[in-house]
Amino acid sequence: MNHVLCGLAANPSLPSAAVDRLIAVADADLAEALAGRADLSRDQAVALVSRVADSAVGLAYGGRLTAADIDPAAHPTAALALLDGGVGRPEWARLFASDPDAGRREKLAACPGLPPDVLERLAADPDVRVVAELAEWAPPEVAAALAGHPHAEVRRAVAANGATPPETLAALVTGEGLPPALHCLVCDREEIPFTHDRQCPRPDCELLPDAACDGSHESVTHQLWLAALLNPATPTEVAVRFAEHSSTQLRRSLAARPDLPPAVCRRLSEDPVPGVREDLAANPALDDDLIRALAQDRSSDVRRGLAHNPRVPLDVLTELAGTTKTGETLLPRIATASATETAELARSPHPAARMLVARRRDLPAAIRDALAADPDAKVLTCIAPHPGLSAARLRSMADRHGIRVLAKVAANPDAPAELLAELARHEPPVNKALREIARHRRATAPALLACLENGRARRIAAGHPALPPAVIVGLLTDSDPEVAEAAAANPSLPPRTMLELAPRP
Repeated sequence: MNHVLCGLAANPSLPSAAVDRLIAVADADLAEALAGRADLSRDQAVALVSRVADSAVGLAYGGRLTAADIDPAAHPTAALALLDGGVGRPEWARLFASDPDAGRREKLAACPGLPPDVLERLAADPDVRVVAELAEWAPPEVAAALAGHPHAEVRRAVAANGATPPETLAALVTGEGLPPALHCLVCDREEIPFTHDRQCPRPDCELLPDAACDGSHESVTHQLWLAALLNPATPTEVAVRFAEHSSTQLRRSLAARPDLPPAVCRRLSEDPVPGVREDLAANPALDDDLIRALAQDRSSDVRRGLAHNPRVPLDVLTELAGTTKTGETLLPRIATASATETAELARSPHPAARMLVARRRDLPAAIRDALAADPDAKVLTCIAPHPGLSAARLRSMADRHGIRVLAKVAANPDAPAELLAELARHEPPVNKALREIARHRRATAPALLACLENGRARRIAAGHPALPPAVIVGLLTDSDPEVAEAAAANPSLPPRTMLELAPRP
């Protein structure tokens, strides 16, 4: 892999003549970079496919090729990509439906908008993998018809299909009204009873680690139930049957469904497995009484899940924040807090509560500025990236708390160039701050030159357009290939250098 040429191929300022040169010498790596260019013309895309056939798929998905550009016999995967995008030709679907390559028929089966005759042919395909793929993406009437397929793998796929009618999903779970399945992937290949060894030594074995069949196709049946529980169209009264099931995985999937009745929520809140209670805790179906009960759960994972529940009362959330790590993301309940609630949180005597609201990025100026003056460094790390903070407030944070807040101050989109330059020269250096400065849109040459002294920040800074052109050229021969590639992709690289780097065919 030529890192400099790959970087050059991604350079948004690359002259069209240089793009043509790179196409003429492209290998797989270079073709992948060229295919991602926003300015690649149709003629250049066609030329790239002529040079590297495998690039056709990415170009087709990217909208750079049309049906007029593709010969399905020469580029079948690209033709399938266009069909998958809904812009292929119907005759291609009929062609691939009879393709001797089962992998292509399987890919076709996942494509939307297939003609009825193609759907019928794929539903009768001799390869169960093709039929299962169709079952997972088929329209409602086809999915319903495949629910009675003799192979359990096809039925599992029907259960995962979001278009499957609710009554069909109910029948798949209960078995009522459907003939029993006759085959599964396990008994197709092994003499039953069979349980797959998790340490299976066979390199060509495709069975899942927990695959098993004693004649009841138990492992794929379990997968079918799991798919049905994850499918929102499965009727609630069918799903709740699994509240007492011995499978933790099934109970966890049930616990996350937002359509749970209160009685089932209460049952799952007493589940002995913390993971089940954790998934339940984040469920908006919970009522206030159950939320408050789960807030006292002995498992920190359960309490963390509750903190992410969009219906958790603010007083409960504040208490949770003081005892449980909730992560750095903005919690759903904080994101929807009213103006009054937001102001109350910002005035809370508890730093954990102020941290929660400080993660919002739409705070009124008065609240934002008050939090920027907070005495607690943890609150400042949350508010420091907030847009609109003045240079004076950002500098004050850095002066008061130093390395504890520098990275977050540097991440502020409105941090001025002068402050970024000061932070880049801080002693001792703060690695995270240097990386933030290296990617900051306002960083200037003095700050970026300091970032080049840091190993990881150097790779980021090498691609910053504010670097002096001479420095960028010098980085093209850096011992770190990632630095050289970033420099080659830098839009401030002189056009003459770009042309010199692009080899003539």
